[in-house]
Amino acid sequence: MKVCIPTKDNNGMSGAVEQHFGKAPTYTILDTDSGEVSVIPNTSEHMGGPDLPPKFLHKKGVEIMLCSGLGYKAVKMFESYGINVFVGAGGTVQDTIEAWKAGKLCNANAENSCAEHGHDEAGHDHHH
Repeated sequence: MKVCIPTKDNNGMSGAVEQHFGKAPTYTILDTDSGEVSVIPNTSEHMGGPDLPPKFLHKKGVEIMLCSGLGYKAVKMFESYGINVFVGAGGTVQDTIEAWKAGKLCNANAENSCAEHGHDEAGHDHHH
């Protein structure tokens, strides 16, 4: 299973989680079956590419997205590609994977998406 975390850098499991998944410079993908970690540049539409992040990551075989937070529209887009989204990620990729495995991240839904917590374009505050 491929698990994706939006990241600020190319440091693999030590990489820092990016708070804005769509504009993350990189995505770190862990294959939980093989243990292989790969870091790919974000070439989605938000970074000048042809596809929105959910479609872009679907093409990479991602099945799980672990991120800090996101809007409900994005949650629905990920779901349309069969990608499950969990929110509450922070720290490093390793921290996030451990939190997810321990059941500490929440499955994204209408109640915990950014739109329900006052997310706006000016502030970009994420209080999850």
